[in-house]
Amino acid sequence: MKITAILVMKSMGPESASDPVLLANESDLSQFGFFHRGGAKEFIFFVGRTVAMRTPLNQRQSVQHEVRNPTQAIFPLISNGITDFILSGLGDSWKNQYKVHAYNRNGLCVLAFMDDHYPMRSAFFLLNKIIDEYQKNFGDSWKTAQTDSTQPWPYLKEALSTFQDPAEADTLTRIQRDLDETTIILHQTIDSVLARGEKLDSLVEKSSDLSAVSQMFYKQAKRNNQCCTVI
Repeated sequence: MKITAILVMKSMGPESASDPVLLANESDLSQFGFFHRGGAKEFIFFVGRTVAMRTPLNQRQSVQHEVRNPTQAIFPLISNGITDFILSGLGDSWKNQYKVHAYNRNGLCVLAFMDDHYPMRSAFFLLNKIIDEYQKNFGDSWKTAQTDSTQPWPYLKEALSTFQDPAEADTLTRIQRDLDETTIILHQTIDSVLARGEKLDSLVEKSSDLSAVSQMFYKQAKRNNQCCTVI
């Protein structure tokens, strides 16, 4: 079981015209090859911002990848180009599916990138705990944030390490009995999160999270995937 990244964002949901603002982030990219870590982090931010913007206020949702063959069982839950990009840096770790779990509490949104073996309920208790800790440490200061923050938040680094073991999150489930039973919406791919008429290709082109190199690789990998598809 593996938690790869945790992001904290300001996001007013699908009704807002503003892009989510990154407030804090922590990641463990040790499973990636050294030269792929920069690109992997870019796509984590891109996917995180895409999911956060489409997570309504006070809703929980998970995005997973529906595996059809080994080359698609790769982080971060997007088929075609992005999958191929990550695959090139993962080696044998394709054997684990990944999910993005998101919880938006009144505009404060936390997302976690985890493998498919991490218990979903434990994952959402963890997100709930992180929001509580963020508000305890920073109050409502996030409401006025306009630009991404690069300041480290030590608690998030500690949480990423501590909760690699879901048993720690299970302890939270026993303590935090007041977590409501809001339905968790499960999406099979990130494409199903997008609003009608939205195209992933267009979001990739407009994204400020992705470098020109990553955008080029995405397009090239997608073309290769389409050319090699066997029906």
